[in-house]
This record gives sequence, structure tokens and C-alpha cells, in this order.
Amino acid sequence: MANCVRCCCWLLVLMLMALAITAAVVFVRYKNGEGVFPFPGVPGAVDHKYADALAVALQFFQVQKSGKLVNNTIHWRGDSALDDGKEAGLDLSKGMYDAGDHMKFGFPMAFTATMLSWSVLEYGDAMRAADQRDSAMDALDWIMDYLVNAHPSDDVLYIQVGDPKADHKCWERPEKMKEKRPLTKITPKSPGSDVAAETAAAMAAASLVYKPINKTYSSSLLDHGERLFAFADKHRGSYTRTFPELSAFYNSTTYQDELLWAASWLYHATGNHSYLAYATGKNKDFADLGNPRYFSWDDKRAGTEVLLSRVSFFASQGSDVAQDDVLGMYKQTADAVMCILLPDSETAAFRTEGGLLYVAEWNSLQHPVASAFLAAVYSDYMLSSGKTELSCSGQSFSPADLRKFAKSQADYLLGSNPMKVSYLVGYGDRYPERVHHRGASIPADVDTGCDGHEWLETSKPNPNVATGALVGGPYKNDSFVDERDNVMQNEATTYNSALVAGLLSALVSTSSLARSLS
Repeated sequence: MANCVRCCCWLLVLMLMALAITAAVVFVRYKNGEGVFPFPGVPGAVDHKYADALAVALQFFQVQKSGKLVNNTIHWRGDSALDDGKEAGLDLSKGMYDAGDHMKFGFPMAFTATMLSWSVLEYGDAMRAADQRDSAMDALDWIMDYLVNAHPSDDVLYIQVGDPKADHKCWERPEKMKEKRPLTKITPKSPGSDVAAETAAAMAAASLVYKPINKTYSSSLLDHGERLFAFADKHRGSYTRTFPELSAFYNSTTYQDELLWAASWLYHATGNHSYLAYATGKNKDFADLGNPRYFSWDDKRAGTEVLLSRVSFFASQGSDVAQDDVLGMYKQTADAVMCILLPDSETAAFRTEGGLLYVAEWNSLQHPVASAFLAAVYSDYMLSSGKTELSCSGQSFSPADLRKFAKSQADYLLGSNPMKVSYLVGYGDRYPERVHHRGASIPADVDTGCDGHEWLETSKPNPNVATGALVGGPYKNDSFVDERDNVMQNEATTYNSALVAGLLSALVSTSSLARSLS
């Protein structure tokens, strides 16, 4: 009997050792035999602070939904914009409103979908452990249905619903809109490579998300992505040059970064080396390698560098990919991006006295949240590939340092800041009450028509809580003014929600093993 017990004990020890080794070092190869990726590990302990914040953040996608609502959980929201797209014979009723207005801007909406997909791909297990993966998928479903319908043929993409000037003159609930909602599209004669390529990136990334769930739908998304990329690359031009009146809203500085971003996602989605060669060959100058940038809806270079560094981190020794000098330059630039984020690095970027990375006055939280997400992802790539050191001008930093930075930015927006306010509406005891948001500011039973400006101008708190909204954020001196007409600081955007959902998902679990994207 004693011998049997000892055998069982040894067997248990061996099993635990095998599990530990598997979690740390088991690898699976890409079907092309070149990329090496760690198996996803079982999520570690759930950090309930970040899990609770994630649950709040994901609710904003429900607030922003357009169309015929299904299983609506926001009591003050209802069906809206049911006729969007009808003039072109399309159903563009779904999708999400951009911010506190009722516009559907395709450029940031596609970026929202790309970031939601990236977050699910990297941290879907952690989302599931926090019981939030279904919420993230629901949001992604709603946007992808819209984007697919917005691409009715190879060289046509509808990039906008609504007239932004007319829309912004009105202050009303979306359910009561009666104004015309014109459509804007790009074609070979009216190009928009930036928005077409961003939509291609969204299609490719989402195809990876749906691949284990619905292969037919995944294949359809990938087909859309490849056709959109071909359209974007063949008919080059920025959409805000084609439609200069739109530059006042989401002005695209260049389309080159979106082409690289889309090619990188298509490489991951297809394994086709022509897409990798697109980014590392004659188009490599689009990346401005060697010069670190901040990640945002307008500039995808840092995101592309991190995404392609994934290939370098997990490439087989001696493989063509591992020896690709340009791919190595992408990783070196990603390293440089990480170095400017770390507060103790000699190349550290400016941050407020409260510790917030500060890049821009308008929507000041976008860049720190996007940067923190990249830092968390990069930290996990380093750990998963066995890389323990990041060199910054002779200084040595660890994956833990990157994760510490990511946590510091998340903690700041959740209330650990000089104002002691949570910038995530609905989280914590104190958060903005006068968010610049039409639907939240007007009682659900009131029909104002276009002229509901009394609800914009009142100093009273919003009658409806825009739960999950990540507002613009503080000024350079860490101050914040909770006034409804303070658009710079107090308007929330849907793409901000995708970024913060990604960051919080990265921090939900103590597990840090990266998953294969293919």
C-alpha cells in the first residue's frame, strides 16, 4: 500500500512537472514551418479589479449600437437608423456611432474592429476567465456585419453614413433622428487607400478570430480583406484628400501606414509570404523604420512594428524569416517604441506629474492607453519567446517593466490620479457625470427634434449613464473639467473603448503566454 501511495505521489509530481514545462516551452509551428509560436497557457489568477473594469468598458459598445437592437441591455437605448444604406440598396443599419454624435465614420470604426480582434486573439482566454469574451464578440459581430455590407463589390467601399456638419448641429437622441443620412463611398476614381486598408486589416484580423468558430464566415471575411487590400494598393490616395471636407473630423495624414498594417494582418491570416514581402520589400520606407512613433487611429506604424515583431520573436532559428534584416529592423523599431514608454529609460517620453504618458491635448487618453496595450503585448511576446532583456541605450529592462508601465496607465485612468476620478464612466465611486453624449444627456421619453440644445447646455448630470465610456481625459497638468461642452476632455469615442478593452484584457490574468494567431 505504501509503495502504491509513493508511486501515485511520484506520478502526480511528474504530471505537474510536465504541465509546467508544457506551459513554458511547448511550441507549435506554422504550417509553412517557419514561424514558431508558444501554445496558449491556461490563464492565471484573475485580477478582479481589471476584470470588473473590463466588464464596464465593454458596455459602451452596447450604448453605441445602431440598428435593430437584439437583447438590448441599455434601458435608455432603442432601435435607430434602420434605413441607413437603403438609398444604395444596402443594409447599413448596424455598426456603431462614433462618439457622442450619430455619425458612422468607417475609418475609426474599422480600427475599432481591428483592435477588438487583436485583443480577442491575444487575450481571449483571459476574457473568458473574466466571463467577458461573449461581450467582446457581440461588439465585434455588430461591427463586422456592417463592414461586410459596406463592401458590396471589389472596388466600392461605403466609408461614411451621415453628414457630419448637419449631424453636429443637432442635439437629439438617435432613436428620434429624422434628418437625411447621406452615404459616402470610395471607388477607383475617388480613392481612399487608408480607410480601405484599415478595413482590410479589420477583415483579416477578424477572420482569425472566427476561424475556430465559423470557418465559412472566416473565409468570407478573409476574401473581403484580400480584395480590399488589392483595391487600396492599386488605387492609392487618402480619403481626406478625395473628400477634403472630412479632414475636419478624422484627417488621415497618410495611407502608407495602413497599407503596411493591412499587409501584416493578411500575412498572419493567410501565411502568404507575398504580404510579408510587401512590408519588408520596396514598401518598407512607409514604416520610417528607426523612428519610434505613437500608436493611434491615424498612425498604425507602432502597431505594425509590434505585430511583425511577433514573427521575429517566434521564428525558427536559421529560418529565412529569422534572418530577414528588414524584419529585424521592424523589431528594433518596436524595441525603440517600448523604450520611449518606460519612465526610467533615457529616451522616456514626457508624462504628467501624475504619471500619465502625455502626447496630445485632445483625447489625451488615446495614446497612453494604446501604448500601454502595445507594452503589455510586447511583454508577453518577450516572456513567451524566452527573451528576458530589452536594451534601451545601454540600459536593461525586463518584460516586468513593460507590464508595470501598462498597469500604471490603466490604474491612472481607473482613478489613481491627482483628480481621484475614474475616466471610465461607471467604474468606481467618482467618474464624469456630464459626458458629451447626445443619447446620455437627454431623457429617454423626450423628443427634442434637432434642437435639444437645452440638454447640452444644462449643468445637471446626464439623466442616463453612458456606462463604459472612456472620456478624452485630463490636461497636461492632470486637471479635468466635467462639463458637457468640454468636447476635448469629456467626449468618449468607440475606438477608445476598443483600446481600453484590449489593455484591461491584457491585465485581467497573470498568464503571459502568447497564442498563435494562425
